[in-house]
Amino acid sequence: MDDLIPLLQDFGYGGMFVASFLAGSFFPFSSEAIMTALSLAGLNIWLLTLYSTIGNTLGGIFNYGVGRLGNEEWAYRLFKVKEKRLDKTKKWVHDYGAYAGLLSWLPILGSVITLALGLLHIHFGKTLLMTFLGKFLRYLVLMLLLTSFY
Repeated sequence: MDDLIPLLQDFGYGGMFVASFLAGSFFPFSSEAIMTALSLAGLNIWLLTLYSTIGNTLGGIFNYGVGRLGNEEWAYRLFKVKEKRLDKTKKWVHDYGAYAGLLSWLPILGSVITLALGLLHIHFGKTLLMTFLGKFLRYLVLMLLLTSFY
């Protein structure tokens, strides 16, 4: 990961998109570090927020797609999701439906939420909208924090 961060920074907004996609999926990555570095390098903070939101949302939708395929074994083996955590999350997502996507920005748990949304075949359009809103609010808060320091 140490070699990847400078590379993503060199790619500007495209690097921000890729970093956010990785962070939104099951791949462990910190898009906040890239956003901070790129904003300090002078890139437009609103465009960084947009690219971050779209990339992170699509990362979550990648998880949704894996879940939609319906193979929980993949979650256990490939993504190292614990069966107990997935079962608890599925019960919670069953109760709240697509609105659970609003919390998909949470580290680690957000990936399990989007996976559970797919496993339970929650309406794609609503899931996409709620996931987008949750992730946008995450990056909006980060943007406001960053702009308050300069």
